[in-house]
Amino acid sequence: MEESVARLADAWGVATRYENADQQEVVVDTAVVIKVLAQFGVDASTEDSVARELAKIEQRRAVETLPPTIVIREYETYDLRGPATVELEDGTVFDVERHLPDSLPLGWHRVVTASQTITLAVAPRTLPDVPHTWGWMLQLYAARSKDSWGMGDFADLATMARRSSLELDAGVVLVNPVQAPAPTHPVERSPYSPTSRRFVNPLYLRVTDTAEFLQACPRTRQLIRDLRPANQDLIDYDAIWDAKKQALELLFPGGEIEMDADLEAFATYCALAEIHGKDWREWPADRAGAPAERVAFYAWLQHLCTRQLQDVRLAAHEAGMAVGVIHDLPVGVDPGGADTFADPEAFAIDVAVGAPPDAFSADGQNWGLPPWRPDKLAETGYLPFRQVLRSVLKHADGIRIDHVAGLWRLWWIPPGEPPSRGTYVHYDADAMLGVLALEAYRAGAVVVGEDLGTVEPVVTKTLAENGMLTSAVLYFQRDYYAEGHPLVPPSQWNPKAMASISTHDLPTAATFFAGPDGPDFDALMRQEGIDASDRVAGAHELLAQAPCALVLTSPQDALRETRQPNVPGTIDEHPNWRIPLPVALEDFFPRVRDITRPLRSRGR
Repeated sequence: MEESVARLADAWGVATRYENADQQEVVVDTAVVIKVLAQFGVDASTEDSVARELAKIEQRRAVETLPPTIVIREYETYDLRGPATVELEDGTVFDVERHLPDSLPLGWHRVVTASQTITLAVAPRTLPDVPHTWGWMLQLYAARSKDSWGMGDFADLATMARRSSLELDAGVVLVNPVQAPAPTHPVERSPYSPTSRRFVNPLYLRVTDTAEFLQACPRTRQLIRDLRPANQDLIDYDAIWDAKKQALELLFPGGEIEMDADLEAFATYCALAEIHGKDWREWPADRAGAPAERVAFYAWLQHLCTRQLQDVRLAAHEAGMAVGVIHDLPVGVDPGGADTFADPEAFAIDVAVGAPPDAFSADGQNWGLPPWRPDKLAETGYLPFRQVLRSVLKHADGIRIDHVAGLWRLWWIPPGEPPSRGTYVHYDADAMLGVLALEAYRAGAVVVGEDLGTVEPVVTKTLAENGMLTSAVLYFQRDYYAEGHPLVPPSQWNPKAMASISTHDLPTAATFFAGPDGPDFDALMRQEGIDASDRVAGAHELLAQAPCALVLTSPQDALRETRQPNVPGTIDEHPNWRIPLPVALEDFFPRVRDITRPLRSRGR
């Protein structure tokens, strides 16, 4: 039976064995494989059921000779195995005998055969070169100004982009995910666990910058100003949401609000979550419909977010940023949140994504986020992926894909199992990368893939071939094939990378270089002609010597902050995602002029 289960698993992209972080082969327990197959609606529990499932696959292959979605690159052809009609995005229709022509325009098209209607995507061969510049990797909630309501907001992001460009010659700001959490208490603190990856977090709205506030009567404006929460030592998301929601309810014009089906589904979820809680899977079956006024209110908030994010982008462009604002895309969403509510069939909702055991986590990791089903992505022309990309790129100059290896494979943990008892499920990486390249090309956006940790070499190689940047962190730039794992000089770093000193999940520079690993960098600094007496400053000088397209530091590192934004594996032991910068935004820029001087002089 195990051999038959393996054949069935292979047909569904479920790994029965894999290579671990130590390059050792691991055989997946057949019981785990069977549980993962069940998430596709595939019964592999008995010999008879496996035989039936294999027969279904053969029957389907006999009828559907082509995949439901075809993704090719510009100037490529494709063998359709018979005659077909091609319907281009612009309305042009023509017939082919067997092969797609190699002159098809970029875009989303359709192919109709005698038995199938297929989505066809034609993607660019590669993305344009990324301008060489430096900038910030910013935790926006932490970047508070004197006008902030307890946390950094979109107006603060515009200030960060504008002043960084005009005063510090910075060309890019990478901002943490600003996707929406559920509108319930406690407000989700982590920007990497949103309720939706298609809609925006209204906590980042600057209430007093809305047209509705500026047009309100003096009494209403004062009522709203009086609601402003003070900037506390730690960010209190619940208090901030209460204050902003009350202020925005005072400004809400009511009436009909423009919304398409996707926005209506999201706003409906928000309105019902106010009543029943954030997990729609626990809502009563006989619940009443969502109140129309609350649906309109949440749709209106998204319009406000869109306007303010467009203002941020405009501010970056007008200030002359070489790249602009790059938005971070988290790897998944809350299993009971808005995206799974709107499109539950696209997800394996009972599965959690994570990571297998490795040196970082001996027991593996469970991120609590449900994955997309690869079969449903293909059947829908990768529409869920397109929607997520477009929602970010409509107000961004670039996108960072968190855990970009997930375009190739994800570690699925079936229900009831610990993180160690999962397996990899494979996605069509060529298709996923093609969709990403097409959407980014059309938006004129750069793409950065977060490929840190245990990642197959093909990931980094293929990203470079697509004109997408990989990630390089100073702490980890070592030759792991040489004895002792010596540090790699910056001059040898990958030019097709976004380099940084640290990340939000690692100790800040001030903490790291004061620790046991700090002295390892002294020799490298001296070798590169850098004064090693100040390692934090020296790290910025090392970063400046890298040939990478983008080099980024964080405000925390530039300010010598010792508290890291997030400590993975902790919940209440550390104030994750709640630590503000130690200075107000108004005072930030003079404080970082000296330490960022090497970055500003880069390439001159």
